[in-house]
Amino acid sequence: MVCRASGPTGNRTRTSAGHQLYHVVRLGVSSPVVLDVARAFQVTRIKVECFCDERFVKAGRVNPKNFFAELKRRNVYKVAIAYAIVAWLLMQVATQVFPFLEIPNWAIRLVIMLIAIGFPIALVIAWAFELTPEGLKRTEDVDVSKSITHKTGRKLDFLIIGVLLAVVAILIFQRVHLKVSTPTSSIPEKSTAELPAKSIAVLPFENFSEDKAFAFFADGVQDEILTDLAKIADLKVISRTSVMQYKGGLTRNLPEIAQALKVAHVLEGSVQRSANRVRVSAQLIDARNDTHVWAEKYDGDLADVFAIQSEIAEKIANQLQAKLSPTEKSAMNERPTSDMVAYDLYLRAKELIYDSLVNPSREREDDFKAVQLLNQAVARDPTFLLAHCQLVYVHDDIYNYNYDHTETRLALAENSVRAAVRLQPDSGETHLAQAIHFYWGYLNYDRAQEELAKAQRALPNNAQIFKFIGLIDRRQGRWDEAIRNLERAVDLDPRNADVISELGQTYHALHRYEEALVTFNRALALEPQSINFRTYPPQMAFDAEANTAPLRAVVNAIEAEGPSSAAEVALDSSFQLALRERDAAAAARALASIPSEGDVYRFFQYPHAWYEGLLAKLRQDAPGAHSAFTTARAETEKTVRAQPGSMAPLSVLALIDAELGDKEKAIQEGRTACDMFPVEKNAVIGVLLITNLARIYALTGEKDLALKQLDIVSKLPAGPSYGMLRLDSEWDSLRGDPRFEKTVASLAPKK
Repeated sequence: MVCRASGPTGNRTRTSAGHQLYHVVRLGVSSPVVLDVARAFQVTRIKVECFCDERFVKAGRVNPKNFFAELKRRNVYKVAIAYAIVAWLLMQVATQVFPFLEIPNWAIRLVIMLIAIGFPIALVIAWAFELTPEGLKRTEDVDVSKSITHKTGRKLDFLIIGVLLAVVAILIFQRVHLKVSTPTSSIPEKSTAELPAKSIAVLPFENFSEDKAFAFFADGVQDEILTDLAKIADLKVISRTSVMQYKGGLTRNLPEIAQALKVAHVLEGSVQRSANRVRVSAQLIDARNDTHVWAEKYDGDLADVFAIQSEIAEKIANQLQAKLSPTEKSAMNERPTSDMVAYDLYLRAKELIYDSLVNPSREREDDFKAVQLLNQAVARDPTFLLAHCQLVYVHDDIYNYNYDHTETRLALAENSVRAAVRLQPDSGETHLAQAIHFYWGYLNYDRAQEELAKAQRALPNNAQIFKFIGLIDRRQGRWDEAIRNLERAVDLDPRNADVISELGQTYHALHRYEEALVTFNRALALEPQSINFRTYPPQMAFDAEANTAPLRAVVNAIEAEGPSSAAEVALDSSFQLALRERDAAAAARALASIPSEGDVYRFFQYPHAWYEGLLAKLRQDAPGAHSAFTTARAETEKTVRAQPGSMAPLSVLALIDAELGDKEKAIQEGRTACDMFPVEKNAVIGVLLITNLARIYALTGEKDLALKQLDIVSKLPAGPSYGMLRLDSEWDSLRGDPRFEKTVASLAPKK
């Protein structure tokens, strides 16, 4: 309704300047807020005439200064500031914590929306109400003389200061955390707009079969589609290790997954297998805008599954407008085998091989089981190329990691290589199998690189190829190329902690500890329960600064978790750390967890008696040390005789002879081992052999020769670290010599 306001006499009021002021307001009901505003503007008492009501209110001349003063008195400004700061803090908590707890993104948006809506409400409440000892009251009902707004304002001041301190602390933490945890520019983060349009991740397909044992078959369909797409050079296709981490019944946030994998598109699907029938459903999503691009269902005989897989891959390639060469199209349409039982055996073996990669503790068991399944597969279908290639990989893995380092095992791998070459000599899979065999079986890096180059042309998205190229680059001293190829492997397999760790090891070998720390933290974030990955970051503090405290804290925590955890860090961390701390009791505890057959330390396999001798030496028990080293020598000599062409056991034998005081024999064996595998042949193992030779010279009293070797090796990648030279006991005889101290200082952290 329209009301007319007039003064007590019914005339229009005048301002001090003589201007008339006429107030017309629309009032549906009484408005306390409006009346409060009127008071703040100090309008003189007016009469409100309405068609259905008439009353008097206090008002006055409009005075902005008094209005703003009233805003200040009622603490509206402070409420606004406090609200803004607390709102920012809440948004930080939501954006940082919610994703960690896997709370969906809509919850974050809801928090932000509620905060925005609450802001004007908070200001209105601050204006219209006042907090009193009796509770919340309307401001007009509080006597100004009894108002405690100044006390409330002081409380708001303290609140603002406290929250600001929290904000500063969060900003400092984020800045420090960013320095430690954010990937370097070598592994850049990309916004959605920067994601390559022709990129895709094929997520694990759901198993809708009534028989849940067919889960391996659903994984096989997904893997074959992924493999077909990976043959197209015009596409970027994420490797299986990274996408398999999204397997399971959890609701998938496809845009987040795509961002994590750095792809624009995601393929989802399901498989239903029943007797000799199969149904495959697939849908392509553009994750940049979360829209469906393509979807289709296929029904057919089980034997048709290969044609279905190839058709899906080809349609996906067309949807992504990928250029498909005749060779690539032909490779996609190849039928791996006509024997579905053999195919099932092959898929089960691949699952075991994959499990060995993500669960290293089961690698030995998985490898031998995979061999049995693959042997059955090729027995049913001798022309099954992929099964022969997988046999090469598993046999060489068993040989390389000393599960069965025998000529017999090497011959088994060789037989599978010949079968693959006989079947399809130009296949990318055949070239990859040959490369692995040359690399792991014979340490023939040049031939391995030749085969990898051929394999890479046929399998342009195979992360394993780039990983092996990078590892061989590292062995051949091409460190920049090694980093570039390992980064490419990480780009294609961004959630493969093993590949990321290899990149970290490369930075570590170059003594680029900050970059190594960033990379190891990235691997640890993917596998936070990994015992090894947990020790890598504090190991950087030891190597870079000779600081054992961070590693000791982590080792203590791991050992407290139980015997199995303690065993995993017994040698590389616990025992070596105890020696460096000169703590015999801690060394004895670690020794109890080292396998009775001994263990590998920095590439070299030492018998258990070797570690017993080091502990006795730490205890200054000379007879006990001599007895243990004598036992270690007998065991190692057997290995040298069984492996006459291997430099590693010979170098270990030389170290044992040095501890036993057999100077001439020790030096001769150490030099022979270095001649067998010089740095020019292997830039990593060669450096380790020279380091062992320097240790032999130091132990046998040849100080000048030891210092000469140390001067050489300290300037090479993979050489001894600052922490090792500062704390390892074998260098004690060199301490105080200016030449040694100069070498140590050259590795010290730069300030």
